[in-house]
Amino acid sequence: MDFFYYFKSRQGEMIRLLKDIVGRESPSGEKKAVDACSAYVIDELKKAGAKITRFPQKELGAFHLAEYPSSDLKEKKEQILILTHIDTVWPVGKIRKMPFYVSENKVFGPGVLDMKASLVMAIYSFKALKELNIQPKKKIAIFINSAEEIGSDTSHDTIRDLSRKSDYVLCLEPSLPGGALKIQRKGRLVIRLEVKGKAAHAGTPEKGTNAIDELMLQLDRIQKLKIRDTTINTGMIGGGEKPNIVAEKAWAILDIRFWEKIQKEKLVTYMKQLKPILKGAKIKFSIESSTPPMEKTEASTDLLSEVRKIASSLNMKLDVGKAGGGSDASIASSLGIPTLDGLGPDGEGIHAENEHLILTSLIERTALLTEILIRL
Repeated sequence: MDFFYYFKSRQGEMIRLLKDIVGRESPSGEKKAVDACSAYVIDELKKAGAKITRFPQKELGAFHLAEYPSSDLKEKKEQILILTHIDTVWPVGKIRKMPFYVSENKVFGPGVLDMKASLVMAIYSFKALKELNIQPKKKIAIFINSAEEIGSDTSHDTIRDLSRKSDYVLCLEPSLPGGALKIQRKGRLVIRLEVKGKAAHAGTPEKGTNAIDELMLQLDRIQKLKIRDTTINTGMIGGGEKPNIVAEKAWAILDIRFWEKIQKEKLVTYMKQLKPILKGAKIKFSIESSTPPMEKTEASTDLLSEVRKIASSLNMKLDVGKAGGGSDASIASSLGIPTLDGLGPDGEGIHAENEHLILTSLIERTALLTEILIRL
C-alpha cells in the first residue's frame, strides 16, 4: 500500500476535519472549551475503531487515551505510545482575527500547527488501519493531553505511567522547520521568587525595607549566574501597594531553560542558597512547574535508526536537530524509553499570528506515521 497516495486522495477530508478541530478553540485554561474540542476529536477516534479511556480533571480539560485495535488489546502486550495535545495558547475568539484558511500549500489558523494537525494525523492513521483491516504488530495508544502548553503535574504523572508500559514513544509535535525530527529539547523550570520587606512611609524609607528593591537585587544576581547554555527569563513581576508606601511584598516568576538534568540540579541548589541582601528582607522560592530535558540517549538513537529505514523506503529523508522549547516527549525520554519527537507536520509560526503548516508535509507525515505503526 502506498500510503502517500492513500492519504493524498483523502486530503480534502483531512483539511475539513482540521478546520473543524481548529474552529473548536481550546485554550489551556478554558476547561469547557477544551472539553468540547476533545469530545469532537474523541468521537472521530471512536469512528476509527478506537477504545477510549477518559481521565476527568476538575479544573483542566479531561485527558484521553485512545487505543487501537480495541478488539485485541488484552492479547497485545507490546505498545507504541503516541503523544499529542489538544490545548493551544490562543484565547477563545482569536479565530475571528486569525481565521482558518488554505493558501496554495499552506494552511493557516490558531493551533493549526501546534498541534491540531497532528490530531488529524493520528485519526487518519487509525482510519486507514480500520478501513484496510490492518492489524499492527503492537498495541497503539494515543494520549491526548489538555494542558501541555501550561504544564500539569497530573498529566506528567499520567504520561510517565503510560510510557513505562510502552516499548516506543512517538511525539507528534511539529517538526523543526524543514522537517527535521527533534532528538534533544531543553528542560524547563518555572520558579516563583517572593520577597517580604517592611512597609514604611515613602518620606522615611529608612524605617522600612523595600521588597521591590530586594527583588531587583536578587534578579540581578540570578541573571549573572553562568551555567553553560542555560537561559533565564524574568517573565512576570509585581509588588507594592502605592507609590507613597515602601513596598512590603514583591514577586517575580522566572522561566529557566537548560539542556541537561545536571544543569537543573545546579540551578535549584543555587536558588536554595540565596540570601537576602537588604537588612530585614526575607526571600523564598518555589517551583511552579518542571519539565525535564530531552537528552540524546542510546535507546532513542536506535529508534531513530529504525524510523529512518522506514522513511527511506518511502523516499523520505529524516534529518534531526534540537529545540529550545519543551514537550511531553521529554517526560518519556527521561525514563529511558526510546522516544522520538517532531514527527508532526512541517510549518512555521508556532505561538505567532502567522502560524501555518505545509500541506504536503501533513500528507507525508501521516503516511510515515502509519508505516511506523505497522512496521515497528
